[in-house]
Amino acid sequence: MNKLLFSSVLILCSYTTFSQADITESELKNHIEFLASEKNAGRFPGTKASRDVVRYIKKDFKKQGLQKLGNCYEQKFKARLQVAKGGPEKRPVKTSNVVAFLEGNDPILKHEYIVLGAHYDHLGMGGPSSKSDLKKAIHYGADDNASGTAALLEIAEKIAANKTALKRSVIFIAFGAEEQGLLGSNYFVDNPLVPLSQIKLMINMDMVGRLNIEKHVYMNGAGTFPDGVSLLQNLGESVGLTPIVHAGSVGGSDHVSFFKKDLSVLGIHTGAHPQYHRPEDTADLINIPGHQQVSEFIYQALMQIATTDYKLEFISQD
Repeated sequence: MNKLLFSSVLILCSYTTFSQADITESELKNHIEFLASEKNAGRFPGTKASRDVVRYIKKDFKKQGLQKLGNCYEQKFKARLQVAKGGPEKRPVKTSNVVAFLEGNDPILKHEYIVLGAHYDHLGMGGPSSKSDLKKAIHYGADDNASGTAALLEIAEKIAANKTALKRSVIFIAFGAEEQGLLGSNYFVDNPLVPLSQIKLMINMDMVGRLNIEKHVYMNGAGTFPDGVSLLQNLGESVGLTPIVHAGSVGGSDHVSFFKKDLSVLGIHTGAHPQYHRPEDTADLINIPGHQQVSEFIYQALMQIATTDYKLEFISQD
């Protein structure tokens, strides 16, 4: 494994030096400030703000030269919204996942896919999942999950700039309606745009914007693919992070939908905080330099797998 890690680092160095796109603090900040703006009012499914965010993500995917997976960049579905206990049921609303991909260059491995995902929705004005006593207050969702969506866009941009190095193909998904019960990711795995058997790893980013002073990065599900724990531990330490790597604890968020289909997963976050699911989760609290560092780490981890013949197979966690 150490030999593979060393070889992969050499490969990365050989092409990142000539990269025309970097994961920058300024672009991450701009994405988060848009996504977590007052105008977008918490990115609630079925609203105009949610549709505006979808257009924003689609525009960015197109700008980076990412390809459609299917007929368009949107995978539309209807979301049944959560209600307070005993409350009246609401009519399902229209929303969508935003999906794009880059094809690998190896004639065999290009038929294997790595999925990089993050949910773009949040709680809107609150609702039953809010932890706040405030009613009808915008829940901005800067960390949850504007941070993951911003990372998705920036990592996609850098991968696109280095797409000639890809052996495996990479699918990028901004999921809708995660906060309503992982609805977007559930819809995708039940209506996959590629055969599920060809998805070899799903990497999910949910709340990656609040890196603490100890530089803890939490990773769940690393034991669902071969040598995942050692790969991530070694790489995290090599880039100055303090990785907390869990082999069997898969955790929550959209990667769970893939795990339930017996697919290897990795869920990444930078930890909980008092502003979780509250109106106070605002853009000014994001650790932008830390967010950039975590995004770069995720990029490197993905590329070490996507640009090599790294063995990938699902390992069940009982």
